[in-house]
Formats: sequence, structure tokens, C-alpha cells
Amino acid sequence: MTEGIFLLLGSNLGDKLSHLSQAISKIEEQIGKVEKVSSIYETAAWGKTNQPSFYNQVIKISTSLKPLQILKIVLQIEYEIGRKRFEKWGARIIDIDLLYYQNEVFTNQELTIPHPQIQNRKFTLIPLCEIAQEFIHPTLKVTQQQLLEQCDDILEVIKLNTSNF
Repeated sequence: MTEGIFLLLGSNLGDKLSHLSQAISKIEEQIGKVEKVSSIYETAAWGKTNQPSFYNQVIKISTSLKPLQILKIVLQIEYEIGRKRFEKWGARIIDIDLLYYQNEVFTNQELTIPHPQIQNRKFTLIPLCEIAQEFIHPTLKVTQQQLLEQCDDILEVIKLNTSNF
């Protein structure tokens, strides 16, 4: 089993909490053990901003699957939950991004690891730091905490108190 695999989950349509929960259940069933789960954070949409705010969280998993196998299953899970792909950065029921696969660096037409936008997005870095602040970015050679400190993303990221839901 390989550990140190991090996924970002996001939803900004419908019952966002339910979609995140469904994604975690399906990931555990189809990909591997969910080792850690961050809190849920709310952030205004990034990239295409005229849409509802997102709920985001990061999970750490362990699995024997390789990155492209994970990607294939993640895309299927998004489809099963109801994601339809219409436009880049558009509103979505669920979005699952593979952020890190251990210390591997991997690029092809379908997938880039580490995810190329990690260092630019507080909505990724804040939940990532909650569960893995000392994890070192394999190409930038700094911790997630250092990436967060250097990040110039101005979008507010608000930790939700999900016990109120």
C-alpha cells in the first residue's frame, strides 16, 4: 500500500456536504483506505467567479493503485455522483483532484502530479496544511505550510463548523 496520496474534493452545486461525503465513501470503497480527512472549507469560486461558493476538503489515502488508475476511478466516481463536464472551472456537483502521489513527479496528457496549481490556491493549501503541513512538495522542495505562507491567493477560505448542519 502506498501512503502520502492526497486528493482535493470540491462541490458548489446541490447538497454540497452530501456530495463530499458520497465522494469519500466511494473513494474508500473503490480506491483505498482514507487515512485523514480535513475540515470542510468554504471559498468563493476560483477561475470562473460568477458561480456559487465551493465547499472543499482534502483527504489522505493509501492504496496499491497507480496514479492513472486512481484518475480513471475518480472520474467514474464524479460521474456516479452526477458531475457533468460543460466548461473549464464551471460549477460542479463534485470535483476530485489528485494533488500528490507520494513524492512522485508525473506528467502526461491526462494527469500532472503534483497538481500544477497547489501553490496558487489557498482553498487547497489550507485544508492540506490541516492534515499534512510538513509534507514536502517534490519539485518545489518546501512544506505545505511554507507554500501557504508564500501563496498570494486573496480569496477568503472559511472553515465550516459542520456540527451545525
